Amino acid sequence: MKEQNCLIFGGSGQIGRNLIRKLTKNNFRVTVVTRNIHQKSYVIKTQANAGYIDIVESNIYDEEKIRKLFKKADICINLIGILYEKKRGNTFKNIHEVFPKLLAQLCQEYKLKNFIHLSALGINDATDSDYAKSKLNGEKNILNNFPAATILRPSIVYSVDDNFTTNFMTLLGRLPIFPLYYSGKTKFMPIHCSDLTDVIYYIVSKNIESQIVECVGPETLTFREILNKLSNLIDKKRILIPFPLAIASLNAKIFQLFPNPLLTEDQLRLLKYDNVTSGRYKTNSDIGVPSKRIFDKEVKKYCYMWREGGQFSTDKYK
Repeated sequence: MKEQNCLIFGGSGQIGRNLIRKLTKNNFRVTVVTRNIHQKSYVIKTQANAGYIDIVESNIYDEEKIRKLFKKADICINLIGILYEKKRGNTFKNIHEVFPKLLAQLCQEYKLKNFIHLSALGINDATDSDYAKSKLNGEKNILNNFPAATILRPSIVYSVDDNFTTNFMTLLGRLPIFPLYYSGKTKFMPIHCSDLTDVIYYIVSKNIESQIVECVGPETLTFREILNKLSNLIDKKRILIPFPLAIASLNAKIFQLFPNPLLTEDQLRLLKYDNVTSGRYKTNSDIGVPSKRIFDKEVKKYCYMWREGGQFSTDKYK
């Protein structure tokens, strides 16, 4: 059987690194495109089986260079996404709409077997969010240009390398009082990075196509429940106080002035909507890859870094 070459965009993030390990371990060749090969190559190469990975430096706006990579590719996987906009082209429109459209057009032109695109859960309902609208428009652009594409819509993705549990444990470790937006009632179905990687690998190995799949973990948790679990795991008793929307909006206006904002006005609007399965599309369980990892048990494996005493504060040393 001919080795298949997976062309991956966004391979240096938590999902990409896990996926590279999985694919190369199972004899898939991988070509990873990165913006800064000097900064990212070591991080990426150490995840792969030797001889099964190539790393190429390219900007996503360099169409000529990207086009050449498609000549050897069998499958394209796009994991690139942003949670907030920056200047110099890092906009929702460019990252979530224009670039996926280009990839879909190239997949069609070079007759790739599949195009797997990582989108987001709950974007149909969040009509007042620029992030959600751009994700939805990106999906439409893909399906209009490469109808055989597989689109994955995950809920919150967590792991030791995430920007979700780690950021919140840092804040909970420092703030005695923590704000709750929309009373903390928003629901999520967090999926562990390894579970999501299993879904992507299954789709690649089984050549599943032409589907939208909602990727979720085995539990439904409110935002309040997530914060309570995280604070308990790091042995911090915190007071969670619902913030009025006016104060929350002011917080977001201030936070989004920072280089890496904790909260933006657009993200605040997103928090109005539950991040759970819609019932309109298949889930990862429906296609045969149910999530196995439980939120508490997985976070417990790395939460010691946020506890007083570090690794020596675990149950083993009490």
